[in-house]
Amino acid sequence: MSEELFAVARAWADDDPHDGDRAEIEALIEAENIEELRRRFAGPLTFGTAGLRGPVRAGPAGMNAAVVTRAAAGIGRYLQETGHTGGGVVIGYDARRRSDEFARISAQVLTGAGFAVQVLPRALPTPVLSFAVRHLGCAAGIMVTASHNPPDDNGYKVYLGDGGQLVPPADREIEAAIAAVGPAREVPLSDDWLTLQDDVESDYVAAVVRNLEPAQMTERGSLTVAYTAMHGVGADTTRSVFAAAGLAEPVSVAEQDRPDPTFPTVAFPNPEEPGATDLLKALAERVGADVAIAEDPDADRCAVVVEGRQLTGDEVGALLADWLLRRGVRGTYASSLVSGSLMHVIAAAHGVPSAETPTGFKWIMRAGSDDAPLVFGYEEALGYSVTPSVARDKDGISAALAVTLVAAELKATGRTLLDRLDELALEYGLFVTGQLAVRVEDLTLISDAMARLRAAPPAALLGRPVEFADLALADPPIDGVRLLGDGVRVIVRPSGTEPKLKAYLETVVPVHEDAGLIAARGRGEDELDQLRAEMSAALGL
Repeated sequence: MSEELFAVARAWADDDPHDGDRAEIEALIEAENIEELRRRFAGPLTFGTAGLRGPVRAGPAGMNAAVVTRAAAGIGRYLQETGHTGGGVVIGYDARRRSDEFARISAQVLTGAGFAVQVLPRALPTPVLSFAVRHLGCAAGIMVTASHNPPDDNGYKVYLGDGGQLVPPADREIEAAIAAVGPAREVPLSDDWLTLQDDVESDYVAAVVRNLEPAQMTERGSLTVAYTAMHGVGADTTRSVFAAAGLAEPVSVAEQDRPDPTFPTVAFPNPEEPGATDLLKALAERVGADVAIAEDPDADRCAVVVEGRQLTGDEVGALLADWLLRRGVRGTYASSLVSGSLMHVIAAAHGVPSAETPTGFKWIMRAGSDDAPLVFGYEEALGYSVTPSVARDKDGISAALAVTLVAAELKATGRTLLDRLDELALEYGLFVTGQLAVRVEDLTLISDAMARLRAAPPAALLGRPVEFADLALADPPIDGVRLLGDGVRVIVRPSGTEPKLKAYLETVVPVHEDAGLIAARGRGEDELDQLRAEMSAALGL
């Protein structure tokens, strides 16, 4: 086995077009580092519905020049075979390690394949690239980013001409096209592409502001906003959006304001992770901020902190939907099935349709109809689309502006975002959501737990009867199950990006006039804890 592995590694190194990557593999061969070579050659990165993502390292199981060369060539082949060639391809990139290099390689490959290629002028947020695809009339867009993954990762996200992420079977077809590409050294290259100016970013900023109409808010300049880009690429574009909207410039966390691919001040560059927003919370307290906002490194997600409390994605989703509905924005309101139910209740109260989609913005952005197009979508993992006509993906920058406008509107009447959440609870009941997440080393533990749950689902949760539904039988099929009862809801599914099994929990607690919100919140947290215990037992983990 070792000799076979060495032979495969030598063949890869001989074909690798990048001197540094080739030397990396050669050094592992020379050192006879079998364990590391096995990791590097465990198999190619899987091309999923969000593209490629993995550690920056040489070999087929990493993000490197050879892998990117073959990925770009495969995408070009897919576009040609499916007739998606008009308008060319636009490429963007963030500030992670080698992102600019991977964007340049992609441009060389696709230009060499005969496409008209345009590259954004510098590291910019993912929503700008998503906007650029339709704005420039391109057949496809590529964004080099690993979003909020660990610092050692990079990735490759693909959009088709409608500006949305890939959905099956396009991902499998592209993966097959990549597999059919010959040696990376033999892929034709050309440097005859166009580097864009700042116009696309400026047009994106103008479109976001035009769509959200901040001029409706006369008191918007009096708000103090604390902000962090979390060492990512969102700061300049976010400041431009705030300035164009007539808002005061956010007060930024200085240590996290400029791009830094090492993410030195956070253990994990994801605003959902414990401790990631600590510096933002400290700044917000120092400056007396009305609201504090954190964007993830490619600025397609945002977190919201008010009075030291970080809101859940479901709370922000409900606040944004409520605000848009009160503004009279009619159409379809959508969220993924792992998100909470409150948004759907609010939409029904306003007489507008809502949709529950499979997990991921690739599905959320395809909700709606000709009669009721999508006007808002969100996912509990801090992703929001408040301007789906601008970017057909989650967008942390437009969401940051929308949250700030909501806060400004409330401040004008002496209220906060927390006050509005209390008002919604009094009107609709207190919707309390949370998770049970189990990280494993052995992936068979996840499949075994799902099999146990399917074979013997609980008949009741929180003492209430629940109905079981196997989402693998849905269209499209989803590896997950749903347990639904009166005021209780659980979705269980394996994580799509991590070795985790996740149970998404929700309980609805009525708010009684005599006991009030404090009692309801206490009961809600107790019921969440009970749900975690009951689901842990049902899963056998």
